[in-house]
Amino acid sequence: MKDLDRLALGMPQATREVSPDGRPTYLVHGKMFCFHRSNRKDAPFDDVLVFRVADLDVKELLLSDTRGIYFTTPHWNGYAAVLMRIPDLARIDRDELHELVVEAWLTRAQKRVAKAWLAEHGDE
Repeated sequence: MKDLDRLALGMPQATREVSPDGRPTYLVHGKMFCFHRSNRKDAPFDDVLVFRVADLDVKELLLSDTRGIYFTTPHWNGYAAVLMRIPDLARIDRDELHELVVEAWLTRAQKRVAKAWLAEHGDE
């Protein structure tokens, strides 16, 4: 979670809000790009992160990962986001987490801000 926090807040204009029970939400321009989801009946885990993704094709690609790290629930059908349990952060390396955060941030950042960031960091 420390890596996630550092990576998310390292993106331009990113901010963090923390719920009363300590769940972080990462935002850019007031729009969520990653957050620690509260418990739901359709996924009764208390340790789920949500990452926005570019589109449903990217979502399907991540869901097809044979490691079983990424998942979805009926609540998220048709929505460009994947879920991951917090303990599974240990199963991905920092580069993969960085890519997830960047891709999530790009879905919500203003176009001019995203374009400037990509021009400077395009191959990261």
